[in-house]
Amino acid sequence: MLLGQELRSRREQRGISREDAGARIRASASKISRMELGRVGFKLRDIEDLLKLYGTDRRTIKEMLEVAKESNKPGWWKDYGDSLHKWLTQYIGFEEAADQIRIYESQFVPGLLQTEEYAREIIFGGVDAPDTVAEQRLAARLKRQKRVETDEGMRMWVVLDEAAVRRPIGVGIRGLGVMRRQIEHLIRLSTEKDNITIQIIPFSVGAHAAEAGSFTLLRYSDYELADMVYLEQLHDGELNDRPAVVEAYTKAMTRLSVSAATPDESLEMLRSILKDFTDADDDPDGGTADLS
Repeated sequence: MLLGQELRSRREQRGISREDAGARIRASASKISRMELGRVGFKLRDIEDLLKLYGTDRRTIKEMLEVAKESNKPGWWKDYGDSLHKWLTQYIGFEEAADQIRIYESQFVPGLLQTEEYAREIIFGGVDAPDTVAEQRLAARLKRQKRVETDEGMRMWVVLDEAAVRRPIGVGIRGLGVMRRQIEHLIRLSTEKDNITIQIIPFSVGAHAAEAGSFTLLRYSDYELADMVYLEQLHDGELNDRPAVVEAYTKAMTRLSVSAATPDESLEMLRSILKDFTDADDDPDGGTADLS
């Protein structure tokens, strides 16, 4: 996308139409449009021919060809083949490049913050039988999480509905243990990671700005790329950079953060919820502590 944006800028500066640019590389105007939007791979010869047409100096051409080579390399997520949905592999690429990730989740702890056993319960659906595709999806999720632990330049701001941290994931006593360790993980992230902010919207708030669903906002402060919103449904996901759509979700996120408990209050809520799960886990009757 960055390379395509640069190509578009140089073409427009020279007053060259997409049709004329396409003719230079024996392609259509729509092909030039797809290249400029970053929706297709780049042939180095095409990039070089276009840059020459746009009057670019040799040094810059060489630098941009190196960028083109990098852009054509598959990301690590490509190693997981068909186990990941096409729309998810596209999202992961944008997620990896973002330096600010803002998430609202109403039902589950977000994938980037899940423990391995919590993620396993979600991906496997409580089934213990070996499943190669599910194992690869789990491995990909855990690899995505490494950036959360190591990249302090990436900031995360997560707003969770209280239901997301109270609903047990898993069956019976095992499920209570899964949730206890997941809440402990969220507490650790809240206290040890300065680049991660977690807020919880208490049940007492009632209806709020995004009760209809979850979403993720991606920002690229170091690049001239528009913010994006990611919406995931049961069988697909959608990345959207239309300004009006992104603005609507950005405003919703702001309202949600105002409705939510402060980060310090949210940390205390997590500690209280942890106690509930611990008490239920220790209950000899199978867990009758109040989790609501």
